[in-house]
Amino acid sequence: MDAAGDITEEALRRLVALFYARVRADAELGPIFNDAIDDWPEHLETLAAFWSSVMLTSGRYKGNPVAAHLKHRDRIAPHLFERWLALWNRTTAETMAPAEAAALQAKAARIAESLQLALFFRLGPQSGRGA
Repeated sequence: MDAAGDITEEALRRLVALFYARVRADAELGPIFNDAIDDWPEHLETLAAFWSSVMLTSGRYKGNPVAAHLKHRDRIAPHLFERWLALWNRTTAETMAPAEAAALQAKAARIAESLQLALFFRLGPQSGRGA
């Protein structure tokens, strides 16, 4: 079985809708997401396309997640990624079969790590060079 297993476009749409309803209601994540998103139905379609591209290799997503998150870097703190992932893990475990939930959780963890590196990792000044 591949990483996607029995994941379907419709299952991803349902997962994204439920997960982001929970995100919007979350005490810490909700205000950030609700301030950042003007059109939730359109954004949910974009997110479903993103997960379709990631999990089903559909190529439906054409955006740039790093650029989208960089615009909001001043409101995003590293601990919020842990909160987002915990909510994602709970939602996927509740709505997907175990193998599919695990695949979605592993992919989300890698994406969160990449986003955190893009948003927060900065090389310090080069020490020991020159005199």
